[in-house]
Amino acid sequence: MTSPIPAIDDTNRVPSSSAAFGTPVHPFRRKQISDVTAPSILPISLPAATLRPLAFRTFTKKHNLTLTSSALQSIATFIGTYCGSGWREEGLAEKVLDETAKAWKKNASSVIIPGEGDELANVLQNIGGCMVGGRIVYQRALSQHNSLVQDQGLANAALARPGTLNRDDSQQSLGLTTLDLEDNEDLRAQNPRSWLRVVDAFEQPRLTYDATQKIFEIIRKPASLLPGPSRRMDLLRDRYNIVHQRLMRNEAFQTSAVALSRSKFQQRPSSEKMMPQQAYNLTAIANLLGRSGSAHVILGLLGNSPTGDLILSDLTGSIVLNLQHARPVPEDGAWFTPGMFVLVEGLYEEEGSIVGPGLAGDSGVGGMIGGVFHVTSVGGPPCERRDVTLGVTETGKSSSTISAGGFGWTNFLGVGSEKASGSMMRTLERKTLENYHLASQPLGRSRIIILGEVHLDNSKTLEALKQVLGVYALEQAEQTPMVFVLIGNFTQHAVLAGGGSGGSIEYKEYFDSLASVLSDYPSILKDSTFVFVPGDNDPWASAFSAGAAAVLPKRALPEMYTSRVKRAFATANAEAKKLADQKLRGEALWSTNPSRLTMFGPAQELVIFRDDLTGRLRRKALRFRAVAEPGISDAGLARRAGEDGTPINEQQAIGQEYMDFNQNMERAESVVPNVRTRETTHTDMPSDLYAARKLVKTMLDQGYLSPFPLADRPVLWDFWGSLSLYPLPTALVLMDPEAPPFALTYEGCHTMNPGALVAPGKRGIAQWIEYDARTRKGKPRNIRY
Repeated sequence: MTSPIPAIDDTNRVPSSSAAFGTPVHPFRRKQISDVTAPSILPISLPAATLRPLAFRTFTKKHNLTLTSSALQSIATFIGTYCGSGWREEGLAEKVLDETAKAWKKNASSVIIPGEGDELANVLQNIGGCMVGGRIVYQRALSQHNSLVQDQGLANAALARPGTLNRDDSQQSLGLTTLDLEDNEDLRAQNPRSWLRVVDAFEQPRLTYDATQKIFEIIRKPASLLPGPSRRMDLLRDRYNIVHQRLMRNEAFQTSAVALSRSKFQQRPSSEKMMPQQAYNLTAIANLLGRSGSAHVILGLLGNSPTGDLILSDLTGSIVLNLQHARPVPEDGAWFTPGMFVLVEGLYEEEGSIVGPGLAGDSGVGGMIGGVFHVTSVGGPPCERRDVTLGVTETGKSSSTISAGGFGWTNFLGVGSEKASGSMMRTLERKTLENYHLASQPLGRSRIIILGEVHLDNSKTLEALKQVLGVYALEQAEQTPMVFVLIGNFTQHAVLAGGGSGGSIEYKEYFDSLASVLSDYPSILKDSTFVFVPGDNDPWASAFSAGAAAVLPKRALPEMYTSRVKRAFATANAEAKKLADQKLRGEALWSTNPSRLTMFGPAQELVIFRDDLTGRLRRKALRFRAVAEPGISDAGLARRAGEDGTPINEQQAIGQEYMDFNQNMERAESVVPNVRTRETTHTDMPSDLYAARKLVKTMLDQGYLSPFPLADRPVLWDFWGSLSLYPLPTALVLMDPEAPPFALTYEGCHTMNPGALVAPGKRGIAQWIEYDARTRKGKPRNIRY
């Protein structure tokens, strides 16, 4: 007996039910969407002059923006269309103006809003898609970072569920700032790890400094691994321009008529005349011609000529240096190697027989200048604090305001500029971190654990890693550190370089061993982010460099080696999902070298870099003449001073004339806190601390992670900006296995070196760095295993 055929509703039939077209016999019923009850808006014609006072208070006084007449007319038309007659009485226009200003500041770098072009039209179009009944409809969870939404979702913005947006989507462009920090107490319960972002070296915005306009501009030309030779010149030119403008912002190099008239007179030791203290003036190398016997201060790049002479180069030319009587400033307090920008002070002496008369050949400005520059002192360019670079004036413990000058509008890392979102993010940072760092619980969720030289092919390293993870596994779940940073090299030798080893298969087995170790601590995996930074022994560069200095920046580890580690995190998250609902899962991120971690947008920046810096600095450093000891006779001093044939009385005059300059240069120089002056010795300072301060001062004064010749440490010319330390980060991790572990602050930048996880020369000792994002300080820790 056959069952009766059910009746078919003819009203839901489709024209075709053929399988070739994939149409069903019984079509799916459309989802009924409930109508949003909203008052109807009757568009009006709103004159721009009527809206001008309100627009001036919102854009100019509140957001420091300037509206052109055409832009004001466009906004007035938009408000009249979407807000109607209630634009004034119901306060609809004020909210639209405020959201428009915030969206403009997020998406554009100009403080002047033009009416022409598509930028303002796109902003207004996006806001119009989110308006119902003259009001902007959104939820507070629209965005966590910058309150931004991707453009492809704008068509359905009114019906979208903001809670389902990806965190990465918040870095795109709409600009609806829905973050109300003063009223939204729910933000205090958020996980600080949700505000963490890892910035890849190849995804960082590529900027160039325009010395004419004195601004940073985005390079629109696509990046290439093999660019033209002009990009190498652009690299060196940008580095010089950044250091030069930083130096010109230093008070010691600023000339002011008011400062000169009010400056105090001081007695020079070589004269009875009273002379006012003046600012130091830099001299271009090309301007030395015809000025033999005169004293100058030059900023330039140290290098070696084809004939083997030490030379100094700037944008105008090069000159040979004579360091016979040069002294470093401060005395033995920094490294100086070819490839670094330095300040040299001394006398210029024309000697046409050395290189040739004038400039070499007929090449014009930029050639080798004849003569020698006799250097009396060498120093690095003064460092500049982060708040000075960004133009920030601290007004409280965590709040800040923008002062005149600086690059507060520049979005250096693609996470927002200091001017646009810095103050807001600092307020959010304070509320979020204080919630996870209670007085009764000194161990905070805001900690970042940094482990260096994690050799997975060494059984002792795996034992030490188990011991470190066991320390934090015993803590409460609410106090688990939010980030674990594992820095290579992950093998002691370049396994992929061959030499009889298993190669790629062997390297993957090492990470499989790491996955088995991590699987024993699911409580950490489900609540923390693990960041892996490779070294020179890791693929793929090590396959042809055999562990030698490879090109920077270095790409992340290939996914083919990390599958088992990712599976360990997936398993831990799956088990946690069965027990409780977690909004933020643990994850493993494979980053580049160098890598940057940002928290709360531009509020905090942590740079991580792995390199053998100390060994390379020792091999390439310039050697200066030793300081004369008190017991040496005058004849001995005369022999030492006259080795180059210069009369001793002339050299004494040179030293006496510039002694006052050297002392003032030290005051202009950025110094590590508590570092003694050049007149004192370092015998009362621990050698490890002294070596750490010397390394930190050298790197931060250069403002560059690889201040070496490109032949010694190759750099991808189109991605050199990832190695820049301008502005200074909040914290810097210099993973150098040859340097002792340390954690110290220099010019507001807290610099750390965790050292090798398995302490060399110390049996059974594991060492690492524990960095607290709330206090912005780190401390070395160790444990016996």
